[in-house]
Amino acid sequence: MRKPCRASLREGDFLSGQSDSLSDIRTARCSCGSVEIEAFGEPITSVACYCDTCQQGARQIEALPNAAPVLSPDGGSAYILYRKDRVKYSKGAELLKGYKVDEKSTTSRVVATCCNSAMIMRFDDAKHWVPMYRARFQGDILPVQWRICTKFKPENAVIPTDVPSSAMYPAGFMWKLLTSRIAMLFNAS
Repeated sequence: MRKPCRASLREGDFLSGQSDSLSDIRTARCSCGSVEIEAFGEPITSVACYCDTCQQGARQIEALPNAAPVLSPDGGSAYILYRKDRVKYSKGAELLKGYKVDEKSTTSRVVATCCNSAMIMRFDDAKHWVPMYRARFQGDILPVQWRICTKFKPENAVIPTDVPSSAMYPAGFMWKLLTSRIAMLFNAS
């Protein structure tokens, strides 16, 4: 695994700006319960990504001691996407550490070091959303709505046909990202 990124995070920090006081709160917890990240309001969407970096990052996390599986049997990594202004580190932020797939990578996979649970993916640029690992949520959560970047799936993988799949990024997925950004600009729900 590449050199870890320093995550200068504190409990109570939002990833971007401030969140509205929204009543719908979902909590992503690490396996041992020492780290919690709260997400407020409705998620943007839920996807399973098959890109090379998601697969490589997942394998690197899975190689950490006692880490839970990240990749699904078909090679996808499942995420729930939230706006940055709707995500808050609520417990154990000091235990989070970001890992890059390689030096040139523009993303970090953020892991709870207490139990090596994959928590979120963080972009180095100004993207307005946060992919949170779906497995970290419990209870009634948004089902996967799209399978993206399937052209990178493992050679013998069979992609389920339960939801739309796209070789890259489908228009509906991009529309959801765009409309969530517009809502953020106007500080709308």
